[in-house]
Amino acid sequence: MTNIQTLDWEDATVRLNEYGYTLFPGVLDAVECHRLIDSYKDEKLYRKTITMERYRFGKGEYKYFTYPLPALIQSIRETVYPRLAPIANSWMKALNDARVFPSDLTDLHQQCRAHGQDKPTVLILQYGAGGHNTLHQDLYGEVFFPMQLVLFLDQPGKDYTGGEFVLVQQTPRAQSKAMVLTPQQGDMLIFTTNFRPVKGSRGYYRVNMKHGVSPVHEGSRHTLGIIFHDAS
Repeated sequence: MTNIQTLDWEDATVRLNEYGYTLFPGVLDAVECHRLIDSYKDEKLYRKTITMERYRFGKGEYKYFTYPLPALIQSIRETVYPRLAPIANSWMKALNDARVFPSDLTDLHQQCRAHGQDKPTVLILQYGAGGHNTLHQDLYGEVFFPMQLVLFLDQPGKDYTGGEFVLVQQTPRAQSKAMVLTPQQGDMLIFTTNFRPVKGSRGYYRVNMKHGVSPVHEGSRHTLGIIFHDAS
C-alpha cells in the first residue's frame, strides 16, 4: 500500500472543495486488491449480506464487515479520516452549520455510540454482468461524516466493462450535474457522502450529492467502500 501520509493532500483539499471528489491513483497494489476480492468468500469477516435487488438498490451484492476490521482496512480508515476532518469542518463553517467533527476517528465513533450507532459501515461490493447501483447517500444515522472513500479492486477494460462510478450534484434551482469516473485498479476515490458547499455571489450555499454505479456490461467488478461513521 502507498504511504497515505505522503499523498498530495493539499491538492486533494482543493479538488474536494472545487468538485466534491478527489482521486489518488495506485494506493493499493494488485496483490492487495486480489486479497480483498478473495476475502469476499470468508464469511467470518462480515456481519451482514445485502442482495441489492431485494431492496431495489440496483443489482448485485455487498457485505458489511464486522469489528475488528482487517488490519489493512483499519489502517486506511484511521489514517485518512484525520486528513478529511479539517476539510469537513471548513464546510460546516461555510454553511453556518454548528457541527464540529473531531480530529480523531475514535472520538467520532464515541459520538456515534452516544446516538446508538455502533455497527461498522465498511463494505465490499460485488457486481456481475448487469450489476449496478442506484443513486444514493450512505448516511446510516443521525451522526454522519460528509465524506467517504472507495477503493477499486478490479481493472476496467480487463476484468469488466461498463460499471462507471457516477456522482450527481443536485444544485438548487438548476439542472443536476453528472460526473462519470473510471478509476483504475488500486485507485482511491474520496467523495462527498451527502452535500458540499459551493460559493455563489451571496456567499456559500449547499448542493446535495448522490453516487451510484452504471451497469456492468461484462465481467466482475469489486470495490471496497470505507464510510467513517458507524451505523445504528
